[in-house]
Amino acid sequence: MKITDVTMAIYEWPRPRPIRNGRYVYSTVTLGVVRVHTDAGLTGLGLGGGGRVGQALVERLRPLLIGEDPLDHERLWHKMWQPKLVGRRGLSTRAISAIDIALWDLKGKVTGLPLYQLLGGYAREVPAYIAGGYYEEGKTLDDLAAEMVANVDMGARAVKMKIGGAPIAEDVERVRVVREAIGPQVKLMVDANNAYRVYEAIQIARQIEEYDIFWFEEPVAPDDYHGHRKVAENTIIPIATGENEYTRYGFRDLIEHQAAAILNADAQILGGITEFMKVAALAQCYDLPIAPHGSQEVHVHLVAAIQNGLIVEFYRDTVDPMWGRVFTETLRLTPQGTLRPPDRPGLGIDLNEAALAPYRVA
Repeated sequence: MKITDVTMAIYEWPRPRPIRNGRYVYSTVTLGVVRVHTDAGLTGLGLGGGGRVGQALVERLRPLLIGEDPLDHERLWHKMWQPKLVGRRGLSTRAISAIDIALWDLKGKVTGLPLYQLLGGYAREVPAYIAGGYYEEGKTLDDLAAEMVANVDMGARAVKMKIGGAPIAEDVERVRVVREAIGPQVKLMVDANNAYRVYEAIQIARQIEEYDIFWFEEPVAPDDYHGHRKVAENTIIPIATGENEYTRYGFRDLIEHQAAAILNADAQILGGITEFMKVAALAQCYDLPIAPHGSQEVHVHLVAAIQNGLIVEFYRDTVDPMWGRVFTETLRLTPQGTLRPPDRPGLGIDLNEAALAPYRVA
């Protein structure tokens, strides 16, 4: 079997109201889809890629892959990842990630195995949390509380909210309101998206400790390993980070600096599934759990595949207005707040082409 083509499509649709975290505003949702085509009639599907710049990079990588055996994922990863030519971090590695995910989806289709089983098959059901709690124009504390209660009513046993986009006192009040709304049995995570200086992160961490925070995500800039460690040393809340980290080398540095208790590795960013599995194995050496950032369709398989998989991030219609219509079958929470990876080969997903067609932009 040989690769005959590598293509990328981009879809984009508006949100009814922009959502905001501690640093960024998101008015649209963007979906990148990479396909690896073969002479056997099988096609691998990868999600991500890095938008229009990533699309150009996929086109640049395409000649390296045509004619190759798609099952040689390790060799193909290193063929694409050339630090001097393509880059060690950023959008180039995101483009490689999407291609690599497509190669693994294809490998699952060739073997007839779902990805989680092909990669290790540690669990058939994994915990999940619903991510949300964004800032929005006109959104009140009552609205925030209602959103979180609705998440719990969907079955969530864990929820995440944003901080860092308001004065510390205001965010402390937001955290208090959410904790009171969801009760003491539901896990509550907070995510600053790198919004704070070290001293600010320590200040808010100490003030929200009483609300039993499960983790404090990305308190400071992603490359500030020392800062992450300083925050960790000054709070009882576990520090989680890594969604903006790249390759096994970046996670090696995070671990060596004792910068996090929980690693938010994202296969769509760090270098694909090939590199994610190396990060997971490295983390096992230090008994560190993996709680991936990003796409539940990809990461439900990866958390289910590994011994140190902690929990999967889950996005619903409060974050994505096309939720439930992007794929022909939608991954949903069980009443117990867990996710079960599809038992179909590979990622087990197919795009809802008819619903997405009006939103294709490239």
